[in-house]
Amino acid sequence: EVQVVESGGGSAQAGGSLELSCKGSGFTFDDADVGWYRQLPGNECDLVSSLASDGKTWYEDSVKGRFTVSLDYAENTAYLRMNDLKPEDTAVYYCSADVELQLAGRDRSVRCQKPDVGYWGQGTQVTVSS
Repeated sequence: EVQVVESGGGSAQAGGSLELSCKGSGFTFDDADVGWYRQLPGNECDLVSSLASDGKTWYEDSVKGRFTVSLDYAENTAYLRMNDLKPEDTAVYYCSADVELQLAGRDRSVRCQKPDVGYWGQGTQVTVSS
């Protein structure tokens, strides 16, 4: 059974840090593109960072230099380290594992947890106060 379980969300002050984790089972991240999305109320999921199976990373402009995506292959867990958090980072964050390795060609705004985009986590709330 495929599962993607997220953890690490919560509250932080502006300028603080949080690290989200995304543990996969039933598949391996070695053979997947990782996507980290966030959803503002009433919006679709917007891609903020990705890590392709070939190691190539991508960051949305507003998080460049502040967010870092990584993988622990031994633990089959993806991470999103978020530093220098801003109130506008407040959102529900989702990770996805695209085992079709098509993330680079997909829309960067998608319906959250859309099945054909990949395996999704349950989402975790991040709240940043000023």
